[in-house]
Amino acid sequence: MAKGKGDKLGAGLLERSPSHLLHRVLQLALDIYAEECGDAGVTQRQFAVLAAVAENEGVTQTALVRATGIDRSTLADMVARMITKGHLERQRSSEDARANSVRLTEAGREALEAIRPMVAMADARILALLKPSKRDGFLDLLSDMAGAELHPADAEPKAKKVKAPKAEKVKKDKKPKKDKAAKKAA
Repeated sequence: MAKGKGDKLGAGLLERSPSHLLHRVLQLALDIYAEECGDAGVTQRQFAVLAAVAENEGVTQTALVRATGIDRSTLADMVARMITKGHLERQRSSEDARANSVRLTEAGREALEAIRPMVAMADARILALLKPSKRDGFLDLLSDMAGAELHPADAEPKAKKVKAPKAEKVKKDKKPKKDKAAKKAA
């Protein structure tokens, strides 16, 4: 179970680490999804595949990788299991004989329609964690981040190491100089 806001363990570096905070938010989102959608027997990734196929009937598996962010080998395994489950059907693409296109079956369409309200409830619970005025901005930021591809040319340059300033050298044989005010007082 995730730590609450009041728990100070892990504060400091972690509270300003985007990768750590995104990981924590993902875990929270997946927990909420499981609570809302667990009984439907469709995982969050399976929902993403069903939704992407529904929006793009006959989509190739390569395009599904881009649409869902699921890596190629994992997606191929998922599609194979979803075919066995009766949710998807696969055939050779009419545009590229080397590629497979994927379509929803009637059972897949029914599974998608059955889970949509549950996913909507999970999404509403996630957004309810934010002030209403921040929700659209949050979704915009997530959309920007999810659509970004990190290329070396696009990445920010590595931060240059900053050398610590050299300590002032104090000459051992000379006494420190008195400031003007101290001289006048003496």
